[in-house]
Amino acid sequence: MSDPDVYEAATAAEERVPPAAAEAWRRPSPQLLRLRRLEVGVTGAAVVVLLIVLGVVASSVVAYALAAAAAVATLALLPFVSRRYHSWGYAEREDDLLVRRGVAFARLSVVPYGRMQFIDVTAGPLERVFGLATVRLHTAAAATDARIPGLEREEAARLRDRLAELGEAQAAGL
Repeated sequence: MSDPDVYEAATAAEERVPPAAAEAWRRPSPQLLRLRRLEVGVTGAAVVVLLIVLGVVASSVVAYALAAAAAVATLALLPFVSRRYHSWGYAEREDDLLVRRGVAFARLSVVPYGRMQFIDVTAGPLERVFGLATVRLHTAAAATDARIPGLEREEAARLRDRLAELGEAQAAGL
């Protein structure tokens, strides 16, 4: 299927459902928001501490100013992290899965169940500590980047099994 065909299929799928339709949109786990805030906070704190140590060792006022700027930048990033978390969502429909994301550039991916080739469930070290996993959908189209981060492990396993079941049924023509 060529790129124009994929676009037409996605556009047709979006046109089938009016924007005000009551889709059962689901969000990632609140643990994902905690994890992302922790990542930003710890990284920012490490940079601030490193710059303060550099300021002490080198007796540099510039290092102290950079440390203050890094602290302000870290605090300024926290609302963005929250907005990014709230932008993620997914909805399971009869024939396809909708995945939305994006703050500055909103993106809606429509993935027909019959086009799915396989579904990955992955969890990095920090995700495992927080009991989270990411579901990644792979289709024949190279441009498909449908992933749902921050699902609780049980929800990720349930979604993987459901998508695999629906994909097999759609591929078999049931």
